Amino acid sequence: MNRKDEHVSLAKAFHKDRSNDFDAVQLVHHSFPGVDVDQVTLATTLFDRSFTSPFFINAMTGGSPKTKEINRDLAEIAQACDLMMATGSVSAALKDSSVSDTFTVVREAFPNGFLLANIGAGSPVENAQRAIDLFQADALQIHLNAPQELVMPEGDRDFRQWLTLLEKTVAQVNVPVIVKEVGFGMSRETIQQLLDIGVETIDVAGGGGTSFTQIENARRKKREMAYLDHFGQSTVISLLESNEVKQAFTRIASGGIRDAFDIFKALCLGAKSVGLSGTILNLLLTKGKEETIATIQSWQAELTLLYAMVGQSQTSDLTNVPLVFSGPVKDWCEARRIPLTTYSFR
Repeated sequence: MNRKDEHVSLAKAFHKDRSNDFDAVQLVHHSFPGVDVDQVTLATTLFDRSFTSPFFINAMTGGSPKTKEINRDLAEIAQACDLMMATGSVSAALKDSSVSDTFTVVREAFPNGFLLANIGAGSPVENAQRAIDLFQADALQIHLNAPQELVMPEGDRDFRQWLTLLEKTVAQVNVPVIVKEVGFGMSRETIQQLLDIGVETIDVAGGGGTSFTQIENARRKKREMAYLDHFGQSTVISLLESNEVKQAFTRIASGGIRDAFDIFKALCLGAKSVGLSGTILNLLLTKGKEETIATIQSWQAELTLLYAMVGQSQTSDLTNVPLVFSGPVKDWCEARRIPLTTYSFR
């Protein structure tokens, strides 16, 4: 089976709406919201451009006939719901032009959409530009996935040039760059390293959803590395870590987003936009395209109500919402000297 098809099949098999650290985030309720629902706007700004929704379809797949159809459906969903969309890693198309159409299909299906091309951190600058040119991508998403590569039987083993290649790519490509993890989250130290080389937009992409160490371990003959199934920081913890960085940058959150309430909590934690992958893929594969569109439109309607519930009329003001943390999230904050009262009394 094609590796990309294996990833899709395993992602579906492992997907479940299990508890994650978003459940450890509690809102402080105040009884007088003082806003009119009709005044609420979900708009958010990325790359000096306004988007109508504060969430988007994040990187998933591409590279095989099956994933071409998935990408076509995802692009049509993005168009119907007016969402930004990222493809999966286009490295397969850069190595084999015969699978290029599994990625260019997103531009065919959503010609006026804001689309992101995705490549790995070990890619040279020329490949980054080729990925952008493949379907006239509006931005470049560069993923960090060292744990996945190490568990992957045929994965990379040399990471010495990653940061240097990232710096060159950020300086030379002709579109905005997002650097993202793939479900292992980020520390404040990692974020500072990225800011030091000129990265301005970071997707902390934490754990809580699809685990690529679990997927790659399932592809190993002995499946001996199951102890890494939940390796890394959660999205909630990664956002809290990111807020300890004093330098300004644009935060994106993804990983473990199950519904509108998780999107909302991520925005309250400082994300400008929230990416969804596994939840949307599972919806598409189990319920179909039309039901997926209906669910996303329901999330958009629910977010409007959630904004009003906490007395905020726009996305940028959600960081005023007081939050209380419990369990492992609270423990992490105490161990990493993240002041909890900064959130509970804001």
